[in-house]
Amino acid sequence: MGRNLAGKRVVLTGASSGIGKALAVELAKAGAHLVLAARSADKLDALAKTLTGTTVFTVPTELAKADQRENLIRTAVEKLGGLDLLINNAGIASWGHFATSDEAVMREVMEINFFAPTDLIRLAIPHLTNGNEAAIVNVSSMCGRRGMPAWPEYSASKFALCGITESLRSEMARFDIEVILIVPGMAKTSLRENMARNEGKAKLDFEKGMPAEDVAARILNGIIKGKREVVIGSDAKWMLRMHRWFPRLLDRLICRRVKKLYAQAPAAGK
Repeated sequence: MGRNLAGKRVVLTGASSGIGKALAVELAKAGAHLVLAARSADKLDALAKTLTGTTVFTVPTELAKADQRENLIRTAVEKLGGLDLLINNAGIASWGHFATSDEAVMREVMEINFFAPTDLIRLAIPHLTNGNEAAIVNVSSMCGRRGMPAWPEYSASKFALCGITESLRSEMARFDIEVILIVPGMAKTSLRENMARNEGKAKLDFEKGMPAEDVAARILNGIIKGKREVVIGSDAKWMLRMHRWFPRLLDRLICRRVKKLYAQAPAAGK
C-alpha cells in the first residue's frame, strides 16, 4: 500500500530553488502540510505564495548553525503539531581538484551535506516516532555511490550521507520510521551558483541535466511507494552500473580523461 501524503506534516530543506522548490510544489499538490527551509527568506516567501490548498510555513535557516537547525525542527513541530516526514534536500558542492583545495572547503561542504542533515535527523526522531507513516528522506548524489574527480569534498560528504542512511534504515525500523535514499544524477539546478569553489577544467553542462520537476516527481513517487533507494537519471544509472560491473575499466576511462584535461598543468605543489 502506498503512502498517502494528504495531511502529512513535512519539513523540507533547500526548498527555495531547484529540486527542493519543485518538490515543494509536488508535495503541496499531494496535500502535505509543509515547513520549508532555506537561507533566502524572500525566495521562500515567494514560493509559499504560489502553493495553495494546503498549509505552508517558511523558516529561513542557515543549516550550518546548530541553533538554527534546532529552531527549524522546534518551529515545525509547533506549527504543524508534529512531524511525519523529514526531507534532507539542501546541499552545497565544490568543483575542483583536491590538491588545490584546503581544509576550510572540506569542512564547509561536510557541514552542510552531512552534519546538518544528521543533526536534523537526531532532532526529528522523537517527533517522527509519533508520526503517521513516518519517513526520513535523504537526497544524496551519484557521487555518493561513485566518487568522481574534481568532486572530492562533495563525493566524501555524499558517501557519508549514504552510509548513515543505510545504517539508520535498520535502526529506525523499531520505531516504524522508513529511511529512503535518493541518488540523482546531474540535474538542471542552481548548484553551480552555490559552489564552495568552481575551479574544475571539465565542462559542466547543467542545462543538459534532468529538469528539476522530473527529479522531484521521481522523489515523490519513491516516498509514496516507500522505496529504500531511488536512482534517478540515465547518467547515474549508467555510471553506477559501470562501477558495479566494470570498475577497473571505469577507472581507466576517468583517469585518461583527467590526464588529458591536465596535460599542460603544473605538478602539485609547483
